Amino acid sequence: MSRRLPAVTFLLLLAVLRAAEPVSYQRLLQAAREPGNWLLYSGNYASHRHSRLAQITAANVRKLQPLWVYQFRTAQKVETSPLAVDDVLYLTSPPNDVVALDAATGRKLWSYEYKVPDRVPACCGVVNRGLAILDGRLFMATVDAYLVALDLRSGRLLWKTKLADYEQGYSATSAPLVIRDKVLLGVSGGEYGVRGFLDAYDAATGQRAWRFYTVPGPGDPGFDTWAGDSWKTGGAPAWLTGSYDAELNLAYFTTGNPGPDWNGEARAGDNLYSNSVLALQPDTGKLVWHFQFTPHDIHDWDATQIPVLADAVLRGRPRKLLLHANRNGFFYALDRASGEFLLAKPFVKQTWAKGIDDRGRPIRLPDTAPSLEGTKLWPGVNGGTNWYSPSYSPATGLFYVAAQEQGTVYFTASAEYRPGSLFLGGTNQPAERGYGAVRALVPATGEVRWEHRLVTPPWAGLLSTAGNLVFGGTEEGNFFALDARTGQHLWSYPAGGRIIANPISYLSRGRQYVAIAAGDLLVAFGLGPE
Repeated sequence: MSRRLPAVTFLLLLAVLRAAEPVSYQRLLQAAREPGNWLLYSGNYASHRHSRLAQITAANVRKLQPLWVYQFRTAQKVETSPLAVDDVLYLTSPPNDVVALDAATGRKLWSYEYKVPDRVPACCGVVNRGLAILDGRLFMATVDAYLVALDLRSGRLLWKTKLADYEQGYSATSAPLVIRDKVLLGVSGGEYGVRGFLDAYDAATGQRAWRFYTVPGPGDPGFDTWAGDSWKTGGAPAWLTGSYDAELNLAYFTTGNPGPDWNGEARAGDNLYSNSVLALQPDTGKLVWHFQFTPHDIHDWDATQIPVLADAVLRGRPRKLLLHANRNGFFYALDRASGEFLLAKPFVKQTWAKGIDDRGRPIRLPDTAPSLEGTKLWPGVNGGTNWYSPSYSPATGLFYVAAQEQGTVYFTASAEYRPGSLFLGGTNQPAERGYGAVRALVPATGEVRWEHRLVTPPWAGLLSTAGNLVFGGTEEGNFFALDARTGQHLWSYPAGGRIIANPISYLSRGRQYVAIAAGDLLVAFGLGPE
């Protein structure tokens, strides 16, 4: 439902939204030409999470201060990444409310409240990471596995479409991706033995256009990579937002772990398309190519990290690259036109693989599988990095990733599938306290150009800017800025709570803002006086 607004707020809303132009597909394609707005979950279709705004720079970032704060009415984790469109912010509040705020003041313009069932199976919290926009509609996935469309100006519900049965363990937590007239979205639920899929829906009606199962069924290519009936509970959900290359007309989505997580005995084989990146035609859902990072994963190393698209010279010639810092501890570069494997190099400590062969397959070391007595291994179960976003700066040519340095002791156990119940096949415990780092990687080599150490492993994404800055956050609630070229720490601020979200930057009333969710707050920073 949408709430009625006070008269003053309503007049402000009209003034703001009347000036807004429809966010057409053409505007989304050219998002980089609108540095004052943040039109897609990752900033642009290439998922650079980079702002071309340069009002805030390495020289003046010390003057950054909070200009306004919005408080969420929730006790859940806040992982939202707002959209900024023509002086309005659109964001989700967990589990599935939507709020429109004046971008310069944080004043609420309208809100939409979605009723979530009392009990929803969700391994990692009833969360939502953001929205997609097209023309006069906002699109949100829900933790009970629906896709809803809202009117941009009022928050009124336009349509609601069921993805799957949440009581079977399906959920949806990611920001959708709009391509032309379709809304692309995957599901969560890999820890519940679901059969993962990626869908496309008509943006105007909510009618499903196509479905691609990330676990092949009988007669499908890749079906022979699952033993027996294990494909029925294979997991491999596409639970994070994808990227898109309009010139190649390919959408890139990554997939999660197979089920059960830590016991692979009943699912012998590579278990396609788990732990993979999929290149699909967005109009039809046809798979053009795939690459599997961790065949037959038994350590819960989802490959759902955001794929970043960038162009660089590699192996002596210009390449259209797909860059991926993977949860398994390796940084990869692929040719995004063909899927050809080009490069893999560890970016964190890893003790499970001797290396990656010329085909891109890991060369596993012995005695690294989960065991009854426990197997100590790096990276840990949370991976070398996780779902939070990396950043790529066209200005520096560097790929920035928030890394986790922590080992895990992995235990295996039997796993019995029961619909709507956890389907893990083991457990784990930390092997050490661990630490974190922001690392700048050279895409063509995987070399670490610089690093900034963090006290604890991070759960916050990164933002790079044309002002020669990289923004990030910590578990302790510190929001900070680094020099994008050297990693030098330039500024930090205690933001008021644990930071487990991705920052954005936008322009409103001529002023650059940087916004981040921290604890139960959304904090917008801008330059203050000397």
